[in-house]
Amino acid sequence: MSAQGEEKKIFITVDLEDWFQVENFKAYIHHHEWDNCEKRYEKSTSLLLELFDKFKIKATFFILGWNAERSPHLVREISKRGHEIASHGYGHELCSSLDEEALYDDLKRSKEMLQDITGVEVLGYRAPSFSVDDRVISLLKKLGYRYDSSLNSLGLNSRHGKIDLQSYKKRGLAYLDEEGFAELPVSNWPFMGMNLPWGGGGYFRFWPSFLFYEGVKRILRKEEGYNFYLHPWEVDPGQPRVNDADLLFKFRHYLNLDACFNKLERFIKKFRNHHFISCADYLEK
Repeated sequence: MSAQGEEKKIFITVDLEDWFQVENFKAYIHHHEWDNCEKRYEKSTSLLLELFDKFKIKATFFILGWNAERSPHLVREISKRGHEIASHGYGHELCSSLDEEALYDDLKRSKEMLQDITGVEVLGYRAPSFSVDDRVISLLKKLGYRYDSSLNSLGLNSRHGKIDLQSYKKRGLAYLDEEGFAELPVSNWPFMGMNLPWGGGGYFRFWPSFLFYEGVKRILRKEEGYNFYLHPWEVDPGQPRVNDADLLFKFRHYLNLDACFNKLERFIKKFRNHHFISCADYLEK
């Protein structure tokens, strides 16, 4: 590994949710129907774990509490393989849609559940659909979380929240407040006065590989690291179809699912000279 590669960090982060839990399908599959849906996250997460083992990658899994409650063995397996266990909340409700009491309960319930399953303290959180704000940060700190990784500078999606970072100090890829709480933003590509969506998810499936690589290279030239995310359902082309959903939602969800796993493996190979690290390990070091 080159000296330059050692200096640059790549975070592979997995938002562990299933096909029927995504925000785009909320109007078509209600929360009370989830238990009746085909659960596929265990199989698709296992594919990711095998890929990460192959390249000796330590990732961060932001796990939905609803899934952890039904598959504690999967959470333990992820932890056993050396990956970081972090919270994605319990019920995948947008933070902006919950009052303070409900949000507090959601954050507390998911953290305690994951800790009870693994016996390891949960330090990190990622808000569903990046719906973070200063209220969320305040509650995270009260509950003993040490960092958040929900800030997404992309201005195209109204679900994304905002944080006032004026009092934070930038150190590497993280922003630290005076109490030591950290924000690890999702990576986007600043280009000609805009932020292009380059952090992963559907955009990873959308951009041609050669162009995606170029964007990541340019981010790494400017920053100490690159924060990438995806979901297990994105490597599951055989998932059920929600035919009644809005056409745009279906396009965004199903685009290039059949190619995503191989594309992820090629991405890891392309940047294998860099240091793949979990969010918590990066902040600790």
